[in-house]
Amino acid sequence: MAYETVMHRADAALALGVAYELDPEVAADGIDEWMELGALPFHFEVHPWMRELLGPGRTLKFAAPEQSWVVDLTGDAIRWRHSDEPAAVVVRGSVTELLLHFCKRRDRIEVDGDKDLLDYYLERVSFG
Repeated sequence: MAYETVMHRADAALALGVAYELDPEVAADGIDEWMELGALPFHFEVHPWMRELLGPGRTLKFAAPEQSWVVDLTGDAIRWRHSDEPAAVVVRGSVTELLLHFCKRRDRIEVDGDKDLLDYYLERVSFG
């Protein structure tokens, strides 16, 4: 419920046009939760088409000053880890902006690399 409340607060702030920033630890924990949910193996059972995400060279890095997350789609499942390794696509922003982007609230990020892969991933692993 914490992150649902966080998103309701974000929605209110964005609707009013006022600044919205989360404590970096809270935002990072929200991203960890988002990553965990998006990598659950049961997704392939419920939505077999999600296997289309998997393939060689498919890695994404979400980089904030405080933390980086790498999503690895090169194996037989979606895996993620905290890492600063290179990736096919790198998404940069504050932890708040990354979380807001995942939840389809705001798009204040920078993207380097394979933007189509990013869109493909976010289109299939989405909760917002």
